[in-house]
Amino acid sequence: MTENASAAEPLAADSAIAVVGMSGRFPGAPDLDTYWKNLLGGLCSVTDFTEQELIADGADPQEVRGRDYVPAKGHLADADRFDAELFGFNRSEAAALDPQHRLLLQTAWSALEDAGRSPRGGTARTGVYVGGGPTEHMLAAQTDPRLAASIGALQVRILTDREFLAPWISYRLGLQGPSLTVQTACSTSLTAVHLAVQSLLLGECDTALAGGVAVDTVRKRGYVHQQGGIYSPDGRCRPFDERAGGTVPGNGVGVVVLRRLSDALADNDPIRAVIRGSAVTNDGATKVGFTAPGVDQQTAAIVEAWAAAGLDPADAQYLEAHGTATALGDRIEAAAASAAFKGALGTGRIGIGSVKSNIGHLDAAAGVAALIKSVLMLEHATLVPNADAGRPHPELGFDDSPFHLIERPAAWPEPEHGPRRSGVSSVGIGGTNVHVVLEEAPRRTGAEAPDAQGAAEVLLLSARTREDLSALAGRLAGALRAAGAPSLADTAYTLHQGRTPMAVRGYVRAADRAGAAELLAELASGGGAVGLGGPDPLGEAWLAGEPVVREGGGRRVSLPSYPFAGESHGAYRLGPVAPVEEQPEQGSGFADLEQGVRALLAEALGLADADDPEMTYFAAGGDSLTAVHLVGCLRDDFDLDVPITLFLEQLTLHEMARRIVAAGEGDDSLDALLSEFEAE
Repeated sequence: MTENASAAEPLAADSAIAVVGMSGRFPGAPDLDTYWKNLLGGLCSVTDFTEQELIADGADPQEVRGRDYVPAKGHLADADRFDAELFGFNRSEAAALDPQHRLLLQTAWSALEDAGRSPRGGTARTGVYVGGGPTEHMLAAQTDPRLAASIGALQVRILTDREFLAPWISYRLGLQGPSLTVQTACSTSLTAVHLAVQSLLLGECDTALAGGVAVDTVRKRGYVHQQGGIYSPDGRCRPFDERAGGTVPGNGVGVVVLRRLSDALADNDPIRAVIRGSAVTNDGATKVGFTAPGVDQQTAAIVEAWAAAGLDPADAQYLEAHGTATALGDRIEAAAASAAFKGALGTGRIGIGSVKSNIGHLDAAAGVAALIKSVLMLEHATLVPNADAGRPHPELGFDDSPFHLIERPAAWPEPEHGPRRSGVSSVGIGGTNVHVVLEEAPRRTGAEAPDAQGAAEVLLLSARTREDLSALAGRLAGALRAAGAPSLADTAYTLHQGRTPMAVRGYVRAADRAGAAELLAELASGGGAVGLGGPDPLGEAWLAGEPVVREGGGRRVSLPSYPFAGESHGAYRLGPVAPVEEQPEQGSGFADLEQGVRALLAEALGLADADDPEMTYFAAGGDSLTAVHLVGCLRDDFDLDVPITLFLEQLTLHEMARRIVAAGEGDDSLDALLSEFEAE
């Protein structure tokens, strides 16, 4: 223990940040429960592809059969699936929307639900701080003239460029706090967490979403190993290991929900861990090259973060390192961390590891994957190993350092003074270094009260489809049967306060968790399960779509989030650019012209046709940007000058087509367009 005895310092609730919700999808793990099981088992979730798999998914056969091709990656399954309708995108928009945007929207939704907060619960001051990497889809979509001709060049950019990752979340979820897309290469998502922390402490927002996503391609891909490069020759990443040979690319997405600790305690939020401090630095010119890491500013980031926490780095029991397993990167990081944690030099008592051994290097999502791993370890009071951990590399000097490499799962002993604490580091190409100080959640008395005997509760569920409702009921049944399940009162409170009401609804009424789980399982299998004597007035009002007011209190708890089951929307791939097909010459008759306009409307809105007489422009997913695109197409393709105000009216597509043809001429009202933007 250090001389300043800082480990015994009390937790300052007004300067600490609570992690109240989390969600993520990582290689081999569609949810965080599976992620934790994989980490606990020391499992490497990097996928080894066969030659047939790669070629069938569009890889170049000549490259795949090359001597230096490594058929391995931290692959994210079903990365092209998206519940477009839930988020208000039509089919054309959903197909154009970059997979990173799709995944981040769904993960942000799930993280808010994990925090016990309705994803569309109002206009509270909620900030968004996220980032992503470059994608094959974005490059292909932005260079495809056919797509630009179909939905408009500006719309293509807005749907694919990573600078719009944060604004799409704010827009679709109605969040009115700061909305920043962050880019610091490999340290992007942990930098986003740091910025979110600062924003909360400054009072710019009261809740913040922070994280990142990396899906360079949804297809099965390996990589080409180059001697002296950063990638491993055998498809395995072994940070700080004597067998370390480089990193392995991977895809994933993660989001955490943050609140000031004082607010989280006051609101009975489900606190999963606490951020005591964070810091960010840059190496500047003090390194051998632009892509090389530097010792001094990595050390500074760690020291400044622990100083911001009012603690000494030596108070840590674990360090989740960046850990790329490259010769230069690991050596510099070990030297920088040893200098920062010098109060524990020679003790070897601080465990060290890197999640890259399990899932590969997730680029912009690497930092949040590491942070979530560390939060889970604190929650479970368990240290997890590097996957396939071996002996430390002798050149790192761990024998005389503060560190020991975690080789197998072990209980995380409670420190003699103070709570369990860890540091999380992330380093970006270009020199941006980030460090976050984590602490286990404060103990709360009476947090897990048993179910009151005979006190019946109504559990309200809703989903977009009947299938989703069944899946949700099944998940909730499993959660209530699990060890440490929340009380029935807290479950009912969270479902009522922390979920967005949808069209397909169901409910059960029970007096204890076991009874509720049984009824939920019946609901999951297609039954109408209500329970305890028949229909309940609150539940029946819920089924009728009426507003319901639940009597009785409770606290927000972590429950299963929405079971997204959207269809595959694919992804654009790079290839030869096809020429834009010329528009066929339009017929001269009024009927032919109207039919051509209907076809244009259908194409822009992603409809098979525009023949539904009841379908309106807005119901089909039309908006102001689509209107701007259509005005241009009508002028260029049909020689029709149509006022944009026409698209701001509640018209069916049939009536709109007739009015367009009849209008013929009109002014392009910029004022109307600006008004429409304001209205949105």
